[in-house]
Amino acid sequence: MGKVRPSLVKRTARALLELYSSEASDDFEKNKELVDQYVYLKSKKLRNQIAGYLTHLVKLQRKESAEVESE
Repeated sequence: MGKVRPSLVKRTARALLELYSSEASDDFEKNKELVDQYVYLKSKKLRNQIAGYLTHLVKLQRKESAEVESE
């Protein structure tokens, strides 16, 4: 079973991907810096959760675009 992510994490990561898609990458460390730069958070755990989900979304997006190109 996988972990359930709070809606705050999903909503924030999707908004960051929409606004800063050129800066988002599939590297977790770079996404942590991106989240630090654009979102004010007191919690390191929440920052890491958002960065992790953002990384997941970027990887999914690249996988989908690769599948479309191969067809």
